[in-house]
Amino acid sequence: MKKCVLVGWMIAGLIGSGGAGRAAQPEKPFCKGELIFPLEHWHNHGSCIVETPKGDILVCWFHGSGERTADDVRIEGARQPKGATTWSQRFTMADTPEYPDTNCCMFIDPAGRLWLLWPTILANQWESALMKYRIAADYHRNGPPKWEVNEVLHLTPGPEFEASVSNFVNQTEARLKGGAFAEPARARVQQWLAAIRTRAADKLQRRLGWMTRAHPFVLDDKRLIVPLYADGFSFSLMAITDDWGKTWHTSTPLIAGGNIQPSIVRRKDGALYTLMRDNGPAPKRLHQSESHDRGDTWAPVTDSELPNPGSGAEIISLRNGDWVLISNDTENGRHRLAVQISDDEGKTWKWKRHLESSSPTTDSPDAFHYPSILQARDGTLHASYSYHLGHAEAKDVDGQPARKSIKHAHFNEAWVRQGDAK
Repeated sequence: MKKCVLVGWMIAGLIGSGGAGRAAQPEKPFCKGELIFPLEHWHNHGSCIVETPKGDILVCWFHGSGERTADDVRIEGARQPKGATTWSQRFTMADTPEYPDTNCCMFIDPAGRLWLLWPTILANQWESALMKYRIAADYHRNGPPKWEVNEVLHLTPGPEFEASVSNFVNQTEARLKGGAFAEPARARVQQWLAAIRTRAADKLQRRLGWMTRAHPFVLDDKRLIVPLYADGFSFSLMAITDDWGKTWHTSTPLIAGGNIQPSIVRRKDGALYTLMRDNGPAPKRLHQSESHDRGDTWAPVTDSELPNPGSGAEIISLRNGDWVLISNDTENGRHRLAVQISDDEGKTWKWKRHLESSSPTTDSPDAFHYPSILQARDGTLHASYSYHLGHAEAKDVDGQPARKSIKHAHFNEAWVRQGDAK
């Protein structure tokens, strides 16, 4: 199993805080990582990472015995103070009594407030998700933030939503008649089309089931875009506010069949670009789309050239203009977690290095997945991700196999550009 370790020196032409055309100073590659808490049998998954204005690192994730079957799932968090190498004791960020809380994400708004967004699962099925959010100005102290705002994010896809779904269904049915799909995919596509047509026509099913995954995207001091997806529809949607949560509207849906969990980045010309997990029926590539009107409408979804096994990914833009992607770079399995860098806004990904890599051939392979990434004020990169071992001989305090935690990794561009050790 590969893990990030301290490696030697390298010279990089355009790294760190320098921009295009400016020679950067030699930067020493580094990568270090640690578990935020010891491995345990509880399910810990779906983390998100932010840096506070004071330089602390905050991570949230969901923890419990299984959101599909139990109601004990809650949102937990931990803090690594600026300059520290250890993490605080875990604390509760959100816990709806007798309901599972899952798929959390965070960001810090232009006023310096911390937002936590997550879905509460009403009936142990993703289709019953109800989006919520909290806001805190007081979150720099030890322990959980002091939440001042607690709201439901009411999603109201309008008539254009149903029209967009109907148009997509009609086009796909025409492709079916033309022989575009072979069995057994043909039968699965037919069933899915019938299901989403029914769901889109039902007001309750249009409004429930939407969930967060990647960081919300602060477009400017006026607009916030919250990327959402729904397993019931198996496609994506953007929730948009221009008054920081007082009112919300939705974008046109991003529909292609299995494009979920969008992550957004902005190009230098102002256009928005999103990469989305490929949810099947046979995951192969990250899906992509773009918007030229501040996220209100999106171009038809297409496949990118980036492999994806049906797992979450996140993309960010660095201050020097480079893009960074963190994802499982395979067509099958989550046993490998890679960080890639593009210096041409995603046209090519010239540099890649693996934070984790293990054998996929065991009966219970390891999984390093659902990553979250940020660039800190000092220019370095921080990531958090689910760290799930397939086999665990050690036992946790409950006497169960110790297999799951959330891992934090801290590294720089130079480490990624150096590539995997031979």
